[in-house]
Amino acid sequence: MLTELTIRDFAIIDELHLTFRPGFTALTGETGAGKSIILDAMTLALGGRADTSMVRTGCERAYVEAAFELTPAVQALIVPVLAAEELDGEDSDFLVLARELRLNGRNSCRLNGRVVNLTLLREIGEYLVGIHGQGEHLALLKPQAHLPLLDAYASLDGERQALAGVVKQVRADQRELAERRRSEQLLAQRLDLLRFQIEEIDAARLTAGEEEELQAEAQRLANVEQLLQFSTETLSLLVEGDEGLMPAAELFNQAERALSQLARLDPAQQSFLERLQGLAFQLGEWTDELRHYQEQLEFNPGRLSFVEERLQLIGRLKRKYGGDLAAVLQHRETAAAELSQIEQSEERIEALVLLIERQLRAVGQMAEALSAHRQAAADQLAQAVEIELADLQMEEAQFAVHFEREPDPANGAYLADGRYAFDQSGIDRVEFLVSANQGEPPRPLARVASGGETARLMLALKTVLARVDATPTLIFDEIDQGIGGRVGDVVGRKLWGLAANGGHQVIVVTHLPQLAGYGDGHFYVSKQQAVGRTTTAVVNLDMPGRVAELAAMLGTQGEHAQGGAAAILRQAEQYKAAVQPAGQ
Repeated sequence: MLTELTIRDFAIIDELHLTFRPGFTALTGETGAGKSIILDAMTLALGGRADTSMVRTGCERAYVEAAFELTPAVQALIVPVLAAEELDGEDSDFLVLARELRLNGRNSCRLNGRVVNLTLLREIGEYLVGIHGQGEHLALLKPQAHLPLLDAYASLDGERQALAGVVKQVRADQRELAERRRSEQLLAQRLDLLRFQIEEIDAARLTAGEEEELQAEAQRLANVEQLLQFSTETLSLLVEGDEGLMPAAELFNQAERALSQLARLDPAQQSFLERLQGLAFQLGEWTDELRHYQEQLEFNPGRLSFVEERLQLIGRLKRKYGGDLAAVLQHRETAAAELSQIEQSEERIEALVLLIERQLRAVGQMAEALSAHRQAAADQLAQAVEIELADLQMEEAQFAVHFEREPDPANGAYLADGRYAFDQSGIDRVEFLVSANQGEPPRPLARVASGGETARLMLALKTVLARVDATPTLIFDEIDQGIGGRVGDVVGRKLWGLAANGGHQVIVVTHLPQLAGYGDGHFYVSKQQAVGRTTTAVVNLDMPGRVAELAAMLGTQGEHAQGGAAAILRQAEQYKAAVQPAGQ
């Protein structure tokens, strides 16, 4: 439950620190004093919408902090979420959510003092507090809001999410199938292009490194005469000599004979001879290699023409498919992969058709089971709401849940009696109907209920739904609009019952003294002026203070007003004392 709320520099709030206790707490005060602003700050701490206009004028930032004491049931929900984010601590009985909003638009979120993202803050907040605000009855008039309410009452979120997962996959597969069918003509054209490209590259019989080898060969063939000239000249100098000069090979022989004599006379210099002999051997090998190279040289215009044409072919392929030969070969592999994928498209289309058919049957089974559970819960919901409406002085009211399904013979999910349209919520179109007066058939809420009746309908639904809501703290912001004092006493009893018997902590902003009288605690919110500024002040009222505030809310003065306020509190205490021991 909520134990403390700290607010600084938020709207007209300078600084507030409120301590809450279990049970039913009423917040009252004049219009514009800041009651709803306190709830706006609470919403901000829970991950709600942030706006720089919330920062108090003249301040740089607004700060809100909410502390909670966790029940074992709530811990079981929250601890795994925190553990997944590595935020689980030693003390899991308490949790502090904080939000800071700066004028520059930046805001920070903290959980137990550690920075977290807004998504996590909001997810944790949803486990802790449910806020039901002003004008919520307007949303109640919209049929699209009715199915989620019914599912919440019946605790069908798990079934609904499981169905939504299957439907999401069906929609993805249907989109793929439609896209493949739309693209068949384009794919056929693409198929022809890919086949041509692959055949063109394959026909060239390219090999890695071939271009460099061809370029080197072309260089040799184009300069064969000069290569022959230079190789012949070199061999002549090494082996045959030139113009009376002794060839290098003979010079090496003479040097070897001289060093042999030197080594005979001075054996320590044998290494000179050995090193020269090594050089002579290398010279012989090198001469043989050069002679072999020379023998390979020949003037071959046909081969040169072939090599040049081959290089031109490679150049054209490079310009079409890549900057180098490796890129051309890679393009071929990519085209082959795409070609294989396209060639399998028909097979994929056939597989998708069969897959979607199976999925639609699975959706039909899941949706039909979900619908059956909804219809069973709808009857229970209708009975529970009618009981609540009777307590709210709408004894003749009848409440019903109307179900519709839309046939879809071509694309719908398969049910026992045909095919029906579906979405992630299933096959049901649900609308709440009400008859406020005896003899009138149930009709849509927007066509039947007056403002006061709509408010009471919303209260009846919220009361019924709150009984199955695991959220520990429920906050109601002026949901008593359109309700008179006689009904206010009943509403007060029901809200107190949510706290006393339903296990919830209930906080209510109200203008009805009959409702506020059932509070176990009572905060009075007022505006104060100081140094030319308006600020919000909150007082935790004692019994005399409550009598005075309820008297002011009754709109009368003097002893009669005081007596009326005291009577409201006395009646509430008598009711609590009578009901609590019975454990109802």
